[in-house]
Amino acid sequence: MTGAPAGARPRAGEDGFEIPGRGRGLLDVLQRRYLLRLLVRKELRVRYQGSALGLLWSYVKPAVQFCVFFFALGVFLKVGQDVENFAVYLFAGIVVINYFSETFGNATRAVVGNAPLVKKIYLPRELFPVASAWVAAVHFLPQFVVLLIGTLIAGWRPTLGQLAGGALGFAIIVVLAVGLGLLFGAINVLYRDFENIVDLLLLVVTWTSPVLYTWVHVRDAIRRAELPDWLLTVYQLNPVTSAVELFHYGFWYGATTKPYELPPNLLWNGLLSLGIAVAVLVLGQFTFRRLEGRFAQEL
Repeated sequence: MTGAPAGARPRAGEDGFEIPGRGRGLLDVLQRRYLLRLLVRKELRVRYQGSALGLLWSYVKPAVQFCVFFFALGVFLKVGQDVENFAVYLFAGIVVINYFSETFGNATRAVVGNAPLVKKIYLPRELFPVASAWVAAVHFLPQFVVLLIGTLIAGWRPTLGQLAGGALGFAIIVVLAVGLGLLFGAINVLYRDFENIVDLLLLVVTWTSPVLYTWVHVRDAIRRAELPDWLLTVYQLNPVTSAVELFHYGFWYGATTKPYELPPNLLWNGLLSLGIAVAVLVLGQFTFRRLEGRFAQEL
């Protein structure tokens, strides 16, 4: 080696090789985009192998979900009777929650589900949760197209600020879902109970986010119960809540003909929620890197 004293032992990395099992986390995923594409293709191929509908399930499942919620809540319980274009409002929330649920749930199972690869070769383990986010994005895209068509039919005329709000909402949900996927995916290798815990969390998130109702219902319920007003602030600082509200602002509010009361400090809460999501991503990456050395042994 040039530059090294005779007989000196080269330090790690000086010989041009990397120490196996050590990497730079998510930065390695950016450098190995080809592997990421292969994993995404593999996940899609395995998921729809032998399926007659294939990617059409990206339309069928949210359509059934939408119909159940719309008729159960909007028609029978009349939850959306005061909400103009309630169908657009409902579907805008559904596509966000579906992306979050699919990314978080599949990322939690990603390392365990790819156990043969983890045990046989070294590659950045973060590729598996990130691939789950990309697979979810493939399913999100057709749902988003349907949402755009519906909101255009409803008379959608967005402002630049509303479009920025929708983009911010999606950024929050992506960062949060990947961060939680890294965190729970790493712990799930050691304790498989976390798969069931995540399923319960996703059920809670669906019903506690303003997808099936508006934030006004939450405010009025807090006031009727004479609870402190700061509970509403805590509710709105939930990153999932902020993401859903921003998506409503971006893709529903511009299709309304009468003014609606927006959540207070919507943009500010969105930025704070993005900060919380980034903190979760950092925590998830830290936990993942601390535990990944045990993955092959535990699997």
